[in-house]
Amino acid sequence: MCSSLGMEPEEFVSKWELFYLNLQMDGVKVLKADLDGFKQFLEKERREFFRKKQTGLHFYTKDDVDMLLDDKQETEWEEKPLPQTPSKEKVTPESYVDPTELTPPPFTLKNRGFSLHTPADVALKPSDTPFARRVNKFAVQFTFNDHLSLESSGEAASNTDSDDILKRLKPVRRCEIDVLGTGPESGTRYMFDQIENRFGAVDKRLQNFAKVLEERLHRKVDDHVAHASQEKVVVVGRVCCEGEGHLNDNSVLLEGSVEHSNGQRVRLDLRNIPKFSFFPGQVIGVEGQNPSGFCLMATRIFDSIPLPSVSLLEDEEPPAKRRTSNQESKTPESPQLTRIVAAAGPFTTNDNLAYEPLVELFAYAKKVRPNLLILMGPYVDSEHPQIKQGTVNKSFSHIFQEEIRMRVEEYCEEMGDGCRVVLVPSHRDAHHDLIFPQPPFDAHDFEDPNHQITLLTNPGILKINEVTAGFCTTDILRHLSSEEVSRVPQGASSDRMTRLASHLLAQRSFYPLFPPAQSVPLDLTLAPGSLDLPSSPDILLLSSNLAPFVKVLSLPRDIQPVDDENDIREKAGKVRCVCINPGYAARGMSGGTFTEICFSGGDSSSGLEPLHKRLQVRVIRV
Repeated sequence: MCSSLGMEPEEFVSKWELFYLNLQMDGVKVLKADLDGFKQFLEKERREFFRKKQTGLHFYTKDDVDMLLDDKQETEWEEKPLPQTPSKEKVTPESYVDPTELTPPPFTLKNRGFSLHTPADVALKPSDTPFARRVNKFAVQFTFNDHLSLESSGEAASNTDSDDILKRLKPVRRCEIDVLGTGPESGTRYMFDQIENRFGAVDKRLQNFAKVLEERLHRKVDDHVAHASQEKVVVVGRVCCEGEGHLNDNSVLLEGSVEHSNGQRVRLDLRNIPKFSFFPGQVIGVEGQNPSGFCLMATRIFDSIPLPSVSLLEDEEPPAKRRTSNQESKTPESPQLTRIVAAAGPFTTNDNLAYEPLVELFAYAKKVRPNLLILMGPYVDSEHPQIKQGTVNKSFSHIFQEEIRMRVEEYCEEMGDGCRVVLVPSHRDAHHDLIFPQPPFDAHDFEDPNHQITLLTNPGILKINEVTAGFCTTDILRHLSSEEVSRVPQGASSDRMTRLASHLLAQRSFYPLFPPAQSVPLDLTLAPGSLDLPSSPDILLLSSNLAPFVKVLSLPRDIQPVDDENDIREKAGKVRCVCINPGYAARGMSGGTFTEICFSGGDSSSGLEPLHKRLQVRVIRV
């Protein structure tokens, strides 16, 4: 409460003592029931302070409406001395009376002593906001691969004025950006999702998993999940929860496919599995026995399928579906440093819509001059208090055009033709389509003569100088965190964030959770392949409310069972991906974090070291 109101601890305690004495409360123990009244007391006091501080600010009440109907204006007009009609013998040019002076002045709100400006129009000065009083501005929170001798952001940000002038004279090297994969187009009509389409999309995932598992194990996996048998069987199914509550060890059900099991479910006995991680909607293969037909006693779990290479994705992609934002021919060049600044919304604090964190972010980008600036929504956050309560006097589209689009265009114009900007929407954007997967913003809303702005779908995949990057602004990590159940052998350790992020690669999906979180408007009919992750990207940017992190994800190139005693995964070749959560640019009434990514050369196939060994990521405070 102290942080949300932007108060110092000493001030917070003194306010509580004042509230405590005014109510003459008994006892010294702080009860939860008293906190609601205390919060209302602080908010009321803050409003009174705000009212006194802003001169000319008017709060409308019932008296204002009554004043519009009274005869105050008539009284004021009657008090004004009316000109007299001169007599005939004293008529002179100076005594001429304009007829308009005999007409009462038209009623205006200005005559009433107040204006049409609402409290939402009156903005606090930048120095008055908690964000302006923040500390550790642009401080590096932590660095991934800090041993690399790449140019540090601290050095780049602390150059002298003469160095800044030289930097500005040197044009930014233009990076190549290709949009991979398919997704819903801008202006696509939606809200046609049906239950049978959802069921069909889930069943298709089961069929694809079973097909790959058959090829790798060289045996059929078409057994019925509820078929009673004393022999070991291999079945493929979807993890479900027995009830409406949270998934646990004793409530895991396995739902078979329609083709082989008619969609029936069976209880999963996990007593012989020392290590696992499950969530609703996860597609797995299970080897075990089902002697009764009601409980499958699992002995091995197959929870991932191999990922093809990125080159395979590019070869299979239809040319008509591939949007390339770079029209120039690609010429081989020596490895060069590529710098990316990536940030995720919301980009304004909870106490105003001044977008101060976004202004600071653009200031930092102009200082370090990255090759690519990535902004991930939400931009006009539907969860913002003023947006949620409807106290703004502008349309949501107007806020986006004024605060986001204009700043992006000004940034591109100032930085030159070489700089690039990528915008990824969010289903929390109040001005955009409330659907997931989500189409990109309309390109006609932007003035981009030099093709510097790339509008991406949510989720989406980009190829940046031979390095692939995946993006998703839906908080899948937090949703998985609240639904996952896992078991780790005694004495062993497990990185929870790495485990959660690895599920996306293992399931080959940007959003493998089903049913989705209540806040996610999932539509499986709009673009069935939009959520698929057909290959392992080199970088995976996931916007999440969880703490910022940088993790290296590792998956085997072939199907391997989860076996703690003989973990074949550690010996097999791995597909590696650097997963990054940049955090939110604004948190509450203060600044959040963003990331700066630097790497040299192209992808791992170019003969260089793996990307995760030559990539440096810094998490920086706004």
